[in-house]
Amino acid sequence: MRAADLLTAVAVTSAAAAVSLYLAYGGAGDFTTVAGVVTSVGIVAGLIGTDLILIMLVLAARLPVIDRVFGHDRAMATHRKLGKPAVYLILAHAILLITGYGMSSGLNPIAELVPMWNTPDMPLAFIGTGLLLAVVVTSLVAVRRKFKYEFWYFIHLLSYAAVLTALPHQLSVGGMLAVGTGQRVYWIALYVVALGSIAAFRFIEPAVKSLQHSIRVTRVESLGSGIASIHMSGRGLRSLGSSGGQYFIWRFWTGKTWWHSHPISLSAAPTDTSVRITVRALGDGTTRLGKLPRGTRVSIEGPYGIFTDAGRTAPKLAIVVAGIGVTPVRAMLEDAELLPGETTIVLRGSTPEENYLWDEIDQLAADRGAHCYVSVGPRAQRAHSWLSARDVDRNVSLKSIFPDLAHSDLYICGPQSWTDAVIADAKASGLPAHQIHTERFDW
Repeated sequence: MRAADLLTAVAVTSAAAAVSLYLAYGGAGDFTTVAGVVTSVGIVAGLIGTDLILIMLVLAARLPVIDRVFGHDRAMATHRKLGKPAVYLILAHAILLITGYGMSSGLNPIAELVPMWNTPDMPLAFIGTGLLLAVVVTSLVAVRRKFKYEFWYFIHLLSYAAVLTALPHQLSVGGMLAVGTGQRVYWIALYVVALGSIAAFRFIEPAVKSLQHSIRVTRVESLGSGIASIHMSGRGLRSLGSSGGQYFIWRFWTGKTWWHSHPISLSAAPTDTSVRITVRALGDGTTRLGKLPRGTRVSIEGPYGIFTDAGRTAPKLAIVVAGIGVTPVRAMLEDAELLPGETTIVLRGSTPEENYLWDEIDQLAADRGAHCYVSVGPRAQRAHSWLSARDVDRNVSLKSIFPDLAHSDLYICGPQSWTDAVIADAKASGLPAHQIHTERFDW
């Protein structure tokens, strides 16, 4: 896609532009001594690292253009991948500068810390580096799983503080970004775009939208096995512009739930005055949602996601869902315009009890002339298996269920490891990546 290529090119060239401006405004002349080389390389590392951090903030800002082109899950996957290189570059920046300055002044690196600490704005730079380290360490999968979401989310908010505390030393120390230079204009513009995007699309727009639509819980319907549908009412909900398959980030304003936001798909196409989501109790936060009192005020961010029929490129539609992953598919089927015989759906459950909203899927399929296939039972114990052991023993496969797979768009939604298995099977069957559609909701 040209738009995706353009956004990628802008992100990649921003770091090159930062380095080029540094060299153009006198940085090239600093590569004349060993100490100068060490210091200059440290500066370049800091510029690239800071640029990557600002790109990460833009990716996390939920800009509509990025969500439409990439999808929020891909944007956040890129955001996570940039975290380690950004911090490594910032650490290299600090170490090389301490070493380079020490070489110039005849001090060892440890001794050089004292004059650096006493330089205006430098204490803030050290604090910012420490905050970044805390964010990255707690974002590592192995570490993150040891914390509750709320603790991790609070620590992650420190990334904003880290950026703000690092800004003063960048603008003041050494005169590198002197007043009136193109460098200063460039960096101030980057900060305005990154922090402005966060302010506008993470805070201001959701607050305005929530007040405008005045969404409240009308009832909570228990579906058994820790599953509940939350019915809500509001004003002008169709003007939100959501499509079946998309999700919102919901915040429910009760004493026990206000501090926890939830990315949850619509489980039915909204009307102008009502909307519904269906959730599974997977932890303390989602368990409390099954007990929300009537009248609870709701804040929203979104809609997000590209798990909609708008992304289709092939004449046939193949859908494979498992567990609570059925919710976006249920809304998509209701919202999409489908021809009879065009769609085949696989409903997957490890046990008969995991038949969430299957009756509604069956009815929608019957109304639209779609075919449904049910696969119930534990997964077969073999590599990349996603079907039940019983189905595998009967030689059921992706291709046997979807004989027109090559001419289909494949939509997959379910637990991540299971989804990965379906994707691997689809790719092994020769289905190109642009015909495979998924959406991740994990944090």
